[in-house]
Amino acid sequence: MNTASPDLVIDVRGLVKNFGRTQVLKGLDLQVNRGEVHAFLGPNGAGKTTTLRLLLGLLRSDGGSMSVLGLDPWSQAADVHRRLAYVPGDVALWPGLSGGEVIDLLGRLHGGIDQARRTELLERFDLDPTKKARTYSKGNRQKVALVAALATDAELYLLDEPTAGLDPLMEAQFKECVVQLRDAGRSVLLSSHILSEAEVLSDRVSIIRDGAVVETGTLDQLRHLTRTTVSATVARSPEGVEALTGVYAATLTGDRFTAQVDADGVAPLLAALSSAGATSLVSHPPTLEELFLSHYSEPGGAP
Repeated sequence: MNTASPDLVIDVRGLVKNFGRTQVLKGLDLQVNRGEVHAFLGPNGAGKTTTLRLLLGLLRSDGGSMSVLGLDPWSQAADVHRRLAYVPGDVALWPGLSGGEVIDLLGRLHGGIDQARRTELLERFDLDPTKKARTYSKGNRQKVALVAALATDAELYLLDEPTAGLDPLMEAQFKECVVQLRDAGRSVLLSSHILSEAEVLSDRVSIIRDGAVVETGTLDQLRHLTRTTVSATVARSPEGVEALTGVYAATLTGDRFTAQVDADGVAPLLAALSSAGATSLVSHPPTLEELFLSHYSEPGGAP
């Protein structure tokens, strides 16, 4: 009996996957809400692609539970695939077919394609659909997969490194498409190691390390993992900063003061800087890249 929440399009709990003696997924938990863009972040080898293949029903798990759109992706794979679209990270096409023929074939397998949307996407991604797939570069093969997926009316989009091989202009077009999907109430699981891409697009983030999710939440919820950088121009040296709780690496060079600060240290630090005659102040919260690196900078993944 499936007891997945109707608000979850993906509900994975305690997922285990072994390849021989190697355990790739080690009790992975992942929940994706309906109507959100969820970034699934980790370096190559962390288990992202294996997780997606399990969600697609291409692999069978060795433990735990999975629900995709309220269905079991292994025993109900055909029903799941009719309701989702998938873009792999390494796209292989039928070499003798044109790009347009591949798009139409993939669309028919999904149950239909929006022709107006197909035309719009071909223009947006500057893709010539008349050329044979064998002539396409990696970037153009990626465009074929993106057009085929984005032209379908899916409830859920599974995107595995979707901008691999795309130039910056095409990456910008992709980001606009993802925003449009979210605005239309669609759900997106974006598996990536491109942190800036996920930071711009995602509502929530899950960080995977060594086969398990180590943190999940909104960017604001995850910012506790690293410290905010504060820099200020001061008239004199701030007094007592070294004794403040939550303030680290405070330095004063000329009239320029900098420090790293935890959330509970911000207020007392600002008070000290105000007393020191601060005339300007810049606060830089940690980026998603800093959050990510905090889990990989040490063997145990601790910040």
